[in-house]
Amino acid sequence: MEKKKRTYTESVEKLREVGLKPTRQRIALANILFTKGHRHIKAEDLYNEAINENIKVSLATIYNCLHQFTEVGLLREIKIDSTCSYFDTNLTPHHHYYFEKSKRVEDIIIDYKTSTIILPDPPQGKIRTIDIVARVNA
Repeated sequence: MEKKKRTYTESVEKLREVGLKPTRQRIALANILFTKGHRHIKAEDLYNEAINENIKVSLATIYNCLHQFTEVGLLREIKIDSTCSYFDTNLTPHHHYYFEKSKRVEDIIIDYKTSTIILPDPPQGKIRTIDIVARVNA
């Protein structure tokens, strides 16, 4: 019970720090998203996890919360295509492999201190495309 209370308090603080009102649903979703380590999750998967934890929430609310969390910097959206997005809890600079058959996303960690991009050995399978977007604050 102590861990659950601590997690609840941490989620409330995290939401307040970024200016979001800590509603019951936001707190519950923050608990699911941020207590299991870095992960990539689709809205539908978060919805299923919430339902499995007896959290009463609609899929529309899930989408709204994910986009709100992204807007305030708690999540990073990974757009696979026009119909599929994953939300990443790892906010450090990195890139991703997307496995088309298994629909899985995996981190590619890059050292930005050297300003050199070194792509790690690719996983099994043929790389179909590589999409890189460099966002410059200029």
